[in-house]
Amino acid sequence: MAHQNTRIGWVAFLCFAILLHIPPSVTPSVANGSLFVAAPAQTKGGLIMHRASAPATMTATLAPTPPPIIGETSRTVASLFRKAPDKGMFRPISQSSLRAARRSKAGAGRASDDIAAHIPARSRGPKLAANSSQIDRLRQLIETAESRHDGYDAVQHRAKVKPARLPTRMTLFEIYTWIDNTPGQPHAIGRYQFIPATLRRLVKRLELPLGTRFSPAIQDQLADILLAEAGLNRLQRGEITRETFMKNLAKIWAGLPTSTGKSYYDGYAGNSASISWATFDREMGKIFPTKTPS
Repeated sequence: MAHQNTRIGWVAFLCFAILLHIPPSVTPSVANGSLFVAAPAQTKGGLIMHRASAPATMTATLAPTPPPIIGETSRTVASLFRKAPDKGMFRPISQSSLRAARRSKAGAGRASDDIAAHIPARSRGPKLAANSSQIDRLRQLIETAESRHDGYDAVQHRAKVKPARLPTRMTLFEIYTWIDNTPGQPHAIGRYQFIPATLRRLVKRLELPLGTRFSPAIQDQLADILLAEAGLNRLQRGEITRETFMKNLAKIWAGLPTSTGKSYYDGYAGNSASISWATFDREMGKIFPTKTPS
């Protein structure tokens, strides 16, 4: 036993002595799936041994750098287990996987209002035929009837439990949570006073992520769908009269009057028109001067 231990000790000492003679110019590399490969030169213990000019001096070097991994052109990843690159827990990690992991980690802590900026909705709603000035003025008229002073941050005044934050600072998920957690009260919200059923339908139509912030731009996009449904494009094409379009708007927004001067939903859940028919008709005439189809 003592003799065997002595032999092991001498082998270890010999390996250490050999490593001490490795010149600084030697560059480690990987090839053929292993750090230690056979070569035409003399081998000992898996190392490629090259005799120098002096018989007693030996140098050790490793095999040359391998070609790039297929699919990765910018950088290779060395591994001791290259013989089966697609198997095992020690397979080489692709750079595309590393980049994806970094992107996921970087985005994990972002505020929810950034999501809308980086993940656009597949659909941005219908294209309205009216020019931007007409659309902006029509939106403003609806705001006057529906939300007045609070605009995009308006919450139905009869809601006893208001959201914890201003609506424009909330995500769609937070608004849905507020609605679900406060049953039995009105939940109309935002510049256009979206009720829950309408809000969910429009959000689904635009395929918005629930992390989307209920920003002014998002509220306008949702309202544009309702404007199209009321017949704005048909009005611009001369297919319906302005009065018909106004009646359609009144069926969507309870604060707008019908030609009777009352809300289409007058008396229902406390609704009533907040502007007169004369005011509605006058302002609509300024925005859309043509009343009759061409």
